[in-house]
Amino acid sequence: MLRIGILSTALIGREHLIPAIQAASNASLTAIASRKLSSAKKLAAQTGAPLAFGSYEELLASDEIDAVYIPLPTSHHVEWSVKAANAGKHVLCEKPISLKASDINKIIKARDKNKVIVSEAFMVTYHPQWHKVKDLLKKGTIGDLKHIDGSFTYFNTDPNNMRNRPELGGGVLPDIGVYPTVTARYVTGMEPQRLQATIDFDPKMKTDRYANICAEFAGFTMSFYLSTQMANRQSMVFHGDKGFIELTAPFNSNLYEGDEVRVHNKDHSEARVYRYTGINQYQLQIEAFANAVAGKKQTVFALEDSVLNQKVIDAIYKAGKSGRWQKV
Repeated sequence: MLRIGILSTALIGREHLIPAIQAASNASLTAIASRKLSSAKKLAAQTGAPLAFGSYEELLASDEIDAVYIPLPTSHHVEWSVKAANAGKHVLCEKPISLKASDINKIIKARDKNKVIVSEAFMVTYHPQWHKVKDLLKKGTIGDLKHIDGSFTYFNTDPNNMRNRPELGGGVLPDIGVYPTVTARYVTGMEPQRLQATIDFDPKMKTDRYANICAEFAGFTMSFYLSTQMANRQSMVFHGDKGFIELTAPFNSNLYEGDEVRVHNKDHSEARVYRYTGINQYQLQIEAFANAVAGKKQTVFALEDSVLNQKVIDAIYKAGKSGRWQKV
């Protein structure tokens, strides 16, 4: 059992990762750390974690912890990923692991120096629906892929929320822009060559609240839009010359209509639906991470892939600022 400690009492940890660890067959929730010992003890008592620490440093120094999950604000991800790796802990860090692609090299160096596993928590890459899409594209089910269309939006104007605080790494691109990019890259195995973008910033909170992106890959294009101030929506459609594939809950599993991959032929005379019920993509992520730590044959999201994904986000910001096409 991989003994996992969590740095902070952040909401995503409480809602998703702690239940996932508790449900995992090969991991155990061992410790909670907070800058306030009382907060750590309270969450530890609620979740059954045997250990509570009043600082992140104390948790990293503990011999009873094998790995850490980091759900801290984005602006702290690089710092604590490096510190955890230097403490000899394996690391699962919330996305985005960095606000700049170049900064991920610091984590890679710490990972290699200490011979630990460090992975960005892209839970979507562990969901079987995305494995199915990847397989369908590889088999040529929809013919030649011509275009990918995506969206990811929600509504949140709380100025105190970390997603709306630029000093903490807030903004629509860091928070959810990473999902259309990572899934498109994951299933096609290809990188965008150049892109253009329109970005709108909230005049009060100073974070990017809307982005519209057009990207060119070798042989196909992709367009997607994002917002933190629009009605909730998420979609991904892969359009080929012989049909198309659409996902009903591409990013947040078990949302809206449930997890379905729908395949249509070119004249809509045939349709196939692949349904995935009862899937917990966070649990699958934890189990894969624990298997990798145990030395089993298991692929986890690699930091080198994190660099490539963040390069896309970096290029979107540059394109939005310049108003011109930007190489990735």
